[in-house]
Amino acid sequence: MMILGVNVAIFQEGKILLTQREDFRVWCMPGGHVDDHESVAQAAIREVREEVGLEVQLTQMVGIYSRPAWKDGGYHIVVFRGEIVGGTMMPDPHEVLEIGYFDLDALPTLLIGQYQRIQDAAAGIGGSIARSESIVYPADQPNERLDLYAQRDESGLARDDYYLQHFSVTETNPTGLIEVEGHVAG
Repeated sequence: MMILGVNVAIFQEGKILLTQREDFRVWCMPGGHVDDHESVAQAAIREVREEVGLEVQLTQMVGIYSRPAWKDGGYHIVVFRGEIVGGTMMPDPHEVLEIGYFDLDALPTLLIGQYQRIQDAAAGIGGSIARSESIVYPADQPNERLDLYAQRDESGLARDDYYLQHFSVTETNPTGLIEVEGHVAG
C-alpha cells in the first residue's frame, strides 16, 4: 500500500522549525500522513496545527520526495514552505516532545531522513523537483505502526536507540548515509 505524506518547512530569521517526535525521539519538520478525502495542502495545514499548535499559510510547494522501496508500495512526501499566520506554539503531547528553531548549519544529529528536503526548502526550490531517496524499509520491522511500537517497547532499548539500531537513517553526513537521486523538471 502506497503511503502519501506531507512536511512543512517553516523558517524564522533563517532558522527552521523542527519537532522532536515522541515515538523515536528523532527530529523532523512538522508533517504526517494525508487522510482519506483530504488534499495534500489540507493535510499539511492540519498536521502543523495538530503537532505544534500553529496556523500556517502554504507559500510554496518545494517538491515531491519518493521512497519507492519503503514498506509495501513506497512512501511519497510532498514538501511545502509555510509561514505562520496564527496560533500558539505548543507541542501535541501524544506526538511531539520538543519544538525548536535550528540554524541550517547546526541541525540535530538525529534528523529523520529530511536533510535534503530542508536544504531544498532553504534554497528556495519550488515545485520543480522530484527526488527518489534510496532508503529501504527494514525487512525485520512490522509494517503496521502499532505493531512497530509494540516491538520497540518490548526491545528494552531507549526509543532513539531503537531507531538508530533498526532504521539508521540519521543524516549527520547525508551524502555518506543516503543516496539521493534528483530529477529537476524543466
